[in-house]
Amino acid sequence: MQRPRILIIGGGFAGMECAHKLERTLKAQDAELRLISPQDHQLYLPLLPHVASGVLTPQSVAVPLRRMLRRTAIVPGGAIGVDPHAKAVIVRKINGEEVVERYDYLVLTPGSVTRQFDIPGVDRHAVGVKTLAEAAWIRDHVISQLSLAAASSDRAERESRLQFVVVGGGYAGTETAAYLHRLTSAATKRYPGLDPTQINWHLVDVAPKLMPELGDRLGEKALDIVRRRGIHVSLGVTVEKATEDTVTLTDGRTLPCRTLIWTAGVAPSPLIATLGAETNKGRLVVRPDLTVPGLDGVFALGDAAAVPDLVKGDDATCPPTAQHAMRQGWAAARNVTAALRGTPLSDYRHKDMGLVVDLGGIQAVSKPMGVQLSGLPAQVVARGYHLGALRTITARFRTAANWTLNALAGDDYVRTGFQAQRPATLRDFEMTDVYLSPEEIQARVTSEVARRSMAPEKPLFP
Repeated sequence: MQRPRILIIGGGFAGMECAHKLERTLKAQDAELRLISPQDHQLYLPLLPHVASGVLTPQSVAVPLRRMLRRTAIVPGGAIGVDPHAKAVIVRKINGEEVVERYDYLVLTPGSVTRQFDIPGVDRHAVGVKTLAEAAWIRDHVISQLSLAAASSDRAERESRLQFVVVGGGYAGTETAAYLHRLTSAATKRYPGLDPTQINWHLVDVAPKLMPELGDRLGEKALDIVRRRGIHVSLGVTVEKATEDTVTLTDGRTLPCRTLIWTAGVAPSPLIATLGAETNKGRLVVRPDLTVPGLDGVFALGDAAAVPDLVKGDDATCPPTAQHAMRQGWAAARNVTAALRGTPLSDYRHKDMGLVVDLGGIQAVSKPMGVQLSGLPAQVVARGYHLGALRTITARFRTAANWTLNALAGDDYVRTGFQAQRPATLRDFEMTDVYLSPEEIQARVTSEVARRSMAPEKPLFP
């Protein structure tokens, strides 16, 4: 008898935690576990600003899936379409080959992509902070701007290369601006031709407050820290258009700028649109037990799912945070196991444990379990939380060692150049244009069924 196949899409917090938990609760003969991911690692997103500024190496925040998962078969590719009626997923492998993967139970954790909005030039001239490649590119690019500015005798060129714009006043944007500002400020000691007053960082957000989730007191504290650093914070303002060397804001200013970092929110993975199911602001509507109404055997969680927040009540949904994604992964594993065994499913319920914002050095603001902290105590909590959330001892050791080395020895300013020729666009880095239409999905599945019917000795799907 063929084992039930559990197919997990996405190797992020939710997907990896679900697979890891299923390995612990199910025996090998109970089910076949397969995880689809174009990357061979789980990326610890909250520390990407540290990678972008060179405080951490990329390996520190990339936990190898094969180190964590022993019995789960990893399919190296991305899901580009789902046919929930045929119980099939179309996967484009990293070598370009397309295959159809069948499932009995599907766990959807495709995550999110950077939200672009329809602003002229953003798709061509902005880069996000959602992938390891983006973080590595940003570091190379920022250091290159310092070198090019130091080499140039043209005043206008120097001004545009030394002006940086970060859009998005949430955690990712604020931490990215704070860490990169520290990097460029310290760099002036190594670039004798650069005047520190010529380097300008702008943090822009259409919201009236910086990180409103922190509350008024901590939000104002964070705002005061970044402004005292010298970062120009513009609230109630966003980008009107962007070109290769300018950024025009909605308050009428046009900034000469060759670096536009876009962190203005996230949007669910475009894969969700291929299912044809009900969505809430783009996120897949799910029940409290993480099942998708009307789709047999389908569970959805993480950034791409509108999971009801039973603790807050009313119509609240869980925010797209790593904290919720990890715990939803555990809950999904329990419920998939329950579905296999024919026992009742349980609802996901988790009270938010708080927030941490690392602004570099000894500066941070944190709100663990509702307790408001700032300065060194907040930094201890922030870094302690991150170390605890990293999933392997190796990753924790690397991260702690990198932090210690950077604190003792300072920054280095080395351009690797390995991504110098890579287009810095959100589409290229985050692969937002690879997904199929419903008609294309049905055609692929029908073609696979016809092909397999010519070879009856083989299973219908691999």
